[in-house]
Order: sequence, then structure tokens, then C-alpha cells
Amino acid sequence: MQPSIEQLLYSGTVIPAHPLALTAECKLDEARQRRLTRYYIAAGAGGVAVGVHTTQFAIRHPSINLYETVLRLAAEEIEKAELTRPFIKVAGVCGPTEQAIKEARLAAGLGYHLGLVSLGGLQQLSEEQLIQHITAVAQEIPVFGFYLQPSVGGRILSYHFWEQLAAIPNVKAIKTAPFNRYQTLDVVRAVCSSPRRDQIALYTGNDDNILADLLTTYRFTVNGQTVEKGFAGGLLGHWSVWTSNVASLFADIRHMSPQEVLRTGIAVTDMNAALFDPSHAFAGSIAGIHEVLRRQGFLEGIWCLDPEETLSPGQLEEIDRVTAAYPELTDDAFVRAFLAKDKI
Repeated sequence: MQPSIEQLLYSGTVIPAHPLALTAECKLDEARQRRLTRYYIAAGAGGVAVGVHTTQFAIRHPSINLYETVLRLAAEEIEKAELTRPFIKVAGVCGPTEQAIKEARLAAGLGYHLGLVSLGGLQQLSEEQLIQHITAVAQEIPVFGFYLQPSVGGRILSYHFWEQLAAIPNVKAIKTAPFNRYQTLDVVRAVCSSPRRDQIALYTGNDDNILADLLTTYRFTVNGQTVEKGFAGGLLGHWSVWTSNVASLFADIRHMSPQEVLRTGIAVTDMNAALFDPSHAFAGSIAGIHEVLRRQGFLEGIWCLDPEETLSPGQLEEIDRVTAAYPELTDDAFVRAFLAKDKI
């Protein structure tokens, strides 16, 4: 990993999870897919994560076969941008070990810096086997570990698991997204207790606690010494919309008063609830993101590869409510200016 990329990863940045632009026939809309990547760059994101849940896991199905394509399109647009600043490319890596290794090799070959390793669908493996799985992937690409909440296919993992994961030499970061304070604490404490703690960046994926995570300092006593660590940044599906506002908020948050942070944090969580649909077990999470991008002009519709994946009852009204209630957290004006210049 280049020193500039590693420095940005450790210092912290905004990494949106990249959606999938589709036509009404559920075919890839390449022009809109490319423009989304350009939007994230223009909006001030510090990277993108492609081939992750927000990109839809169905891209890997043999009849669809879009995994390599979406990774390549994003990489090409980043290269075309000729950026003078570092920009982190994260590739989602999932499936059994053989598939995960294949995906990691492909991503590394396309110039991706890290592989976000999802353990979804591996419920039959023990924690020791999961560590072996991640170790194998880490031999192909630097690893971004991932604590995925059980309600969307993850599992509860022990403190000992995170101790072992932190010991893997090529693990560079961990995304913590169990939506649970106790389980988040397990990850942070395990990393703080590791001799590699300064070589692992923590990124929040806790959609219900984004701002508080970014400002929280964890403190533990390790071998008689006080160790402190916090979340460097975030890797979030939520950040795939209103991204220029997210980048501004990320830059300003440490200068806000405690009262303003708490107030804004609740507003962000309220907006996230409309997008991610927790009242229906997150069934409308991808469609919710698509609806905002459709309204802004990035997507033609909210279509997903799975035709059953759409907005839940009442979700449209919730998106109406939060966008009206918190216009200061949207970036519609930025998007209008961007689209006026970025024609397809």
C-alpha cells in the first residue's frame, strides 16, 4: 500500500459504499455508474467501496456477472480524474475461501488497496476457521475487517476472535457495524490490546451512531499502560447519498459544540432510519438509497437486481419527512451544479 494511501486510511476519511446503477431492464447503466463515481470524487470523499452490500451481492451471480465490471469502471473513473490527493479504493470480498481469494486477486489486479471481507453466508464456519479464511485473503490483498450485524446476515463474534484478527499482519482496518455498543466495545478493546493497534484503523459502520462514533475516544489499561483509540472515519452506505454534505460535516465535526454534535447526530440517525428501513429489518435499505439518488437525478429508477427488493410500506413517506425536516444535511444544490456540468 502506498504511504499516502496508508496515511489517509489511518488519519481518517469518508468512504461511501458505491451503489449500482441499473436500467428498467435491470441491466447495468454504465454511464450512470461511472457518473456516480465521479460524484463521490467531486463531493470530497476520500475513497469508495465497490462490490459491497450497497452494490448488491447479486452482482456475483453467474447469470449477472458484474463484479469485475463494477470494480473496473470505478477504478477507471478514479484514474481518469488524475487526482492530486490520495483516494482509497476498497473492494468487497465475500463467499467461501476459494471465491474470496479469487475476488481479492481480481481486486488487487485492478489496483484496489483493500478488500472489505464480509463473513456473511459463512455461518457454518467456526471462529478459528473464519480466522483462517481471512488470513488466506490477507495474503492476496490488505484486509479491511468487517463486523456485520446479525440482522442482515452477520453473526456475533467473540472478543477472542477480534484479538486473533488484529494479529493478522495484513489487516489494516476494521469496519465495526454490529449496531451494538457491547460488540463495538469488543472490537475496539481487542485492537487496543494488540501490539498492532497503531497499524489498524477503525471505521464506523454503525448507522445508528455515526457522529458519536467519530468523536468517541476509547481508553483501556493494557499491560499497565493507558491506551487510547478512536474511529478514524467511516465506511457507510448512508454516505453514498448527500456525500458533499457528509464530507463537510466530517471536516467540521470536531469543531462543533457538544450540544450541536448531539443534535446533529440524532438528525443523522433519523435520516438513516428513513433510508435503511430498520422498522422492516432493513429490507428497503438499498432501495432507500436509490430513491434519494433517483430524486437527485443520478438514477432513472430504484430498480434492484432482486425484483423483490424495493421500498417498504411507508418508507417513501419517511424519506419525504426527513428530507423536509433536515435540508441542511442534504446536498441537492451541490448535486444540481454537478449534474449541470457532468452530462451523460
